[in-house]
Amino acid sequence: MFEDRSYKRTFYSAPQSVESLVAAFLEPGLIVLTFLLVNGHFDEPVLRPTLTLCLLVFALTFPGRNRFNDHPASAIVDVLSSWVVLLGILLLCGYATSSLHYFETEVLVWWAALTPVLQITAIEIGRRVQRWRGSDPAARRTAVIVGAGALGHKVARALRDSQGVICLGYFDDRNRERLHPDAGVELLGPLNRLSEFVREKGVREVYITLPLGSQPRIVELLEQVQGTTASLFFVPDVFGISIIQGRLQDMNGVPVVGICETPFTGTNRLVKRISDIVLASVILVLISPILLALAIGVKLSSPGPIIFKQRRNGLDGEEIIVYKFRSMRTQDNGAVVKQATKGDARITPFGAFIRKTSLDELPQFINVLQGRMSIVGPRPHAVAHNEEYRKLIKAYMVRHKVKPGITGWAQVNGLRGETDTIDKMVARVEYDLEYLRNWSLALDLQIILRTVRLVVFDRHAY
Repeated sequence: MFEDRSYKRTFYSAPQSVESLVAAFLEPGLIVLTFLLVNGHFDEPVLRPTLTLCLLVFALTFPGRNRFNDHPASAIVDVLSSWVVLLGILLLCGYATSSLHYFETEVLVWWAALTPVLQITAIEIGRRVQRWRGSDPAARRTAVIVGAGALGHKVARALRDSQGVICLGYFDDRNRERLHPDAGVELLGPLNRLSEFVREKGVREVYITLPLGSQPRIVELLEQVQGTTASLFFVPDVFGISIIQGRLQDMNGVPVVGICETPFTGTNRLVKRISDIVLASVILVLISPILLALAIGVKLSSPGPIIFKQRRNGLDGEEIIVYKFRSMRTQDNGAVVKQATKGDARITPFGAFIRKTSLDELPQFINVLQGRMSIVGPRPHAVAHNEEYRKLIKAYMVRHKVKPGITGWAQVNGLRGETDTIDKMVARVEYDLEYLRNWSLALDLQIILRTVRLVVFDRHAY
């Protein structure tokens, strides 16, 4: 008679931990605070350019990365590389807008030197605070795992790596010979002992890792354990799927688990587009003399158009036209497209030079302004190659959940140029999916900086 709304508001997106919240504001706040302190030390007034720089830096670095659990050496390298990338972008913007004269050189130099030192110090302090809190037994939560299979083993390892949780062991009805070998966590008993054990030992958390085929047993367990005060967590067995931006969402009161979604939604989409427009505009202005010289070189190298227009798959697999300086005597753009190889007879001498230095890709900044591409993202492949590889490589088309890029995470990790084996293409796709899982504006800036270095020193493309 009445609509059952008992499911509404039952699920929520996971609340942000205090640690993550601190990390989100630590990096941008520390960078801005250091600049203001150095500015004050040199008795410089806080004028409109100073406030503009502070707002720009905060927008580019928020939210900060959580590095408290990283290895110290890895955290130091990450901080330094991210800071160098950010300084490079700020200097480029300052040069393009002729605004560097608003700031004292001494202030900028001291700011550039002190900021990474203070960031690394703050991360170490945070790491020590975590270790101190984790050493207090009273502050650590006890947990048990239901299901001693491969998934339960993954959860046990994750809990052991956590500072605030003590994993007591597994509950499972199967014989010990059928369980996943793990000497570090003991088998506590069959499932019918779970509820009693939780009450007797005051267990704080229960992780259910049974396969989805065991739904009746899961429901029965939930009914039993809900009679205790333990927090319950169900761990779905989705490790065989490429999870991209997995999160729990509320769709008008209906809980929806996102498994494969683009990272560029909401404010992320706006930030990505604005950064693309600003950077592409600045870069095109700066490289306009180079573009003119390259256009003349292509025209003189061989008969044919200066710009080669190729059909590629863009966002959501839609066909787009991508611009490149023509580097070959032929223009393959049909159902079969042969990849360029070393010593390819189709490539002109001038074409070989612009391919090796990636200068043939520069017209794609126009694609970025058009909204067809992004500066950073998975490299677009020819439509013919996509039709081939989507049948051979698992989750290949997931890389099209974002706009293709001029450069990408795969390219700065050595997978640039010809992919003459299926293994190389699989590796490239894995890097593309890793980019989708871990996207941040700081990662984009890091990739741009590493790309500049590769253009100068790398010679693998042809």
